[in-house]
Amino acid sequence: MATEIKAPVFPESVADGTIATWHKQPGEAVSRDEVICDIETDKVVLEVVAPADGTIASIIKGEGDTVLSNEVIAQFEEGAVSGAAQTEAVQSEAKVEQAVTQTEAGAAPVVERAQVADQAPAVRKALTESGIPAADVTGTGRGGRITKEDVANHQTKPAAPAAAPLSVAVGERVEKRVPMTRLRKRVAERLLAATQETAMLTTFNEVNMKPIMEMRAQYKDAFEKRHGARLGFMSFFVKAATEALKRYPAVNASIDGDDIVYHGYYDIGVAVSSERGLVVPVLRDTDRMNYAEVENGIRDFAYKARDGKLGIEDMTGGTFTITNGGTFGSLLSTPILNTPQTAILGMHKIQERPMAVNGQVEILPMMYLALSYDHRLIDGKEAVGFLVTIKELLEEPAKLILDL
Repeated sequence: MATEIKAPVFPESVADGTIATWHKQPGEAVSRDEVICDIETDKVVLEVVAPADGTIASIIKGEGDTVLSNEVIAQFEEGAVSGAAQTEAVQSEAKVEQAVTQTEAGAAPVVERAQVADQAPAVRKALTESGIPAADVTGTGRGGRITKEDVANHQTKPAAPAAAPLSVAVGERVEKRVPMTRLRKRVAERLLAATQETAMLTTFNEVNMKPIMEMRAQYKDAFEKRHGARLGFMSFFVKAATEALKRYPAVNASIDGDDIVYHGYYDIGVAVSSERGLVVPVLRDTDRMNYAEVENGIRDFAYKARDGKLGIEDMTGGTFTITNGGTFGSLLSTPILNTPQTAILGMHKIQERPMAVNGQVEILPMMYLALSYDHRLIDGKEAVGFLVTIKELLEEPAKLILDL
């Protein structure tokens, strides 16, 4: 019996979505709760799963189509797998077995069984018929999965040009045009709006990371054994920022029209880079969190971002943001505000530099800090004081831990 497959009910803040990827095609067998489709919104990627064992009867909304909340996107046939799908699966498996037999007999390997078997039925069929090893194909699907289009594109790639004299053209200057994903487009809109609609200014300072590095080296094993979490640098920055926000309420505020909204809580967003773009999940009530809770929260966000599992609730709100370009090697940058927030802290690469300490030159692990802020609300004195507070708390972590 055919049943309708519908898009999920979108949150109130999401108007519509776009079909990003169909993982299953009409006639392909699917199992209950298997992901068959990804729908991308301007905030998150939502997964649509099969309601039962069966096959996709027809696809109503193709990749790239816009869908509304609870809109029908496909027809599903519950029950036995269609004859065509069974035949295709049997033929595909037979070709895999044949290829493996040839390889074991000493013939040139046609396909790699483990790699082919790991793909969807339609992709397995395309790989076995083309004789292309899965390892040679670059996957553009979700999580790096190979699609039928990837196999077709690999087949049509021009052969590598033969060696030629330097005076001879070596090949075409290839360009590829692809539409922005909804998430990337939304990020671009927000960043552009932040630069155009705020009086953004950045102030800088630097922090000696030696005290935190020594503390971390001394206690990281005991910390992980006790709390089951790796002791990183981010928890120190989150806790230092929380204390600084208490002392400078304007940095924790936002502008709403002609009003200033002062927040009596501390929800700190942590910028995370994902395959689909920059996302900012939020740690709630960081003043009530201990270091282990902060580390576990950030770790969970990283896993969710990697797997495309972040939900709307993970990224809603936030009163302040921290971004760490140092993970990519950035030495200094000017972060852009995450509106409607009025400030964002930028962390950077830790680098040893000669520093003057009590009249002597010492080599210390230093990090540049950057605070971008909305000058309409935050004065320079407050911004500098806020950043200096973070610097002092990080350079004397005992004060941070003892609440001094």
